[in-house]
Amino acid sequence: MDTKRLLALGLSLMLIFGVLVAVGVSVWQISKTQGIATVRGLIGSEKELFFKDPAVIEALRKAGLEVQIDTAGSRKIANSNLAGYDFVFPSGVPASEKIRRDQAGGKAYNTFFTPMAVASWQSIAKILEANGVASDKGGYYILNLAELLKLIQAGKRWNELKDNNDYKVNKTILIASTDVRSSNSAAMYLSLISYVVNNNNIAQMNEVSQIVPAMMPMFLGQGWQESSSQGPFDNYLVMGMGKAPLVMIYESQFIAAAREGSIRPEMVLMYPEPTIFTKHTLIALPGKTNGERLGALLSESDLPPDMADLAAVRAELLKLATKHGFRTNDLKAFREFAEANQLKISQDFVDVIDPPSYEVLEGLIVGIEQNYK
Repeated sequence: MDTKRLLALGLSLMLIFGVLVAVGVSVWQISKTQGIATVRGLIGSEKELFFKDPAVIEALRKAGLEVQIDTAGSRKIANSNLAGYDFVFPSGVPASEKIRRDQAGGKAYNTFFTPMAVASWQSIAKILEANGVASDKGGYYILNLAELLKLIQAGKRWNELKDNNDYKVNKTILIASTDVRSSNSAAMYLSLISYVVNNNNIAQMNEVSQIVPAMMPMFLGQGWQESSSQGPFDNYLVMGMGKAPLVMIYESQFIAAAREGSIRPEMVLMYPEPTIFTKHTLIALPGKTNGERLGALLSESDLPPDMADLAAVRAELLKLATKHGFRTNDLKAFREFAEANQLKISQDFVDVIDPPSYEVLEGLIVGIEQNYK
């Protein structure tokens, strides 16, 4: 056989081998994705990083699920057209309760929760402590919300506070929040201050018009506000206390940032007293079985019989939720996580309130909204 024929034969064999490899790869890819169901959800932005975590994605694939998400504020989720979604995952009880009423036949799954907190600075905390507004608890602070609101309602400025050597600025005292018209974290802040200004009572519908005026300075004095809770927190991490000495956040944001090494020694977490928990309830929409499977994997209720073999996957997902700063019913695991990461956070909460009903909270938000206009 001459050289040309040998070369031609070699090329042919290489071509055949290449085709076989390509076919093999395609078959492997098909088999790898076979049985993976796509689940679409509309979620609060504070859970976006959780669902985009490669470890979470891989754990869900083990359970046969691939989650695709859109994000929106909980108020918007509660009033959205949910066609095309398998589940919704808002923040806070009021929004989830409205969705459950509107979506008859949907199934609700209680997953994780996080207390509301205030991100601040050691020097700011010391000033507030000297003025009877905060108390040091050994690494974190308790913020007396009633005393702070007195300063805000009186229009006090930072340079008017006694023993203030580190923040002598002519700015009014405020907690920076997101836009209450769109964001759950601001709505939880609104729930807290409505309780305080209503003589430590959860607001009722007939009290809305009476208490809205007392809450106006807390929001209208802030100027432009972001619609997502991540925006103010990113400003806190990057811009320092000159931008906002007090920022209303989810505790989970601070914890996740601390684990990643983004929290500097001068940064400190403050817990308002009273405080409020943001509970994250996943609602599988009516007839959406894959939404139900996801809800079962992220909750701590008994797994259905056909998912009993996924107990290890669920344990992995709940551990990852803790890694992202969320609290679960496994208090021991959370304490161990906090100790391992040297987190200075509260382990016990005494003065915790519930938010008002969705209708009352909506009435409060509308009252604030009208004054924005």
